[in-house]
Amino acid sequence: MKYLLDTSALIAHFRDEEGAEKLQDLFDSKEAQVLIASVSLPEFARRLRELGMSEQESLHVLDQYLLVLEEVVPVDGTVARGAFEILCKSSERLPLIDSLIAAAARSSDAILIHRDRHMRAIPASMLTQLDLEGGKAED
Repeated sequence: MKYLLDTSALIAHFRDEEGAEKLQDLFDSKEAQVLIASVSLPEFARRLRELGMSEQESLHVLDQYLLVLEEVVPVDGTVARGAFEILCKSSERLPLIDSLIAAAARSSDAILIHRDRHMRAIPASMLTQLDLEGGKAED
């Protein structure tokens, strides 16, 4: 099974917040393929800086996560078009970066894992999600 982590999920794992244990189970599983969208990399590193880490510390943590992630999904034309479709169909305003992350999950046939209220606006028919706050998969 494929899973794509939203930046909010990665932060939850790093900070050992609600849902971190579910992500650790995925990292430890031989059956799970854990992916991340390329746009989440600078977003995660920026968030680490906001939490007080230096640039070098942030890059070190990012590099450690890249060792356990199966793939970095690039944002290409297909993902960008998919992001627009998601934006058009979402029930609430969705930040552009979140739409790109969701579209990367969709194009990879992966379950999107997040802790982000914005993602709940994406119609279930477009994407399977696992909300770490609710612990519920939607498809």
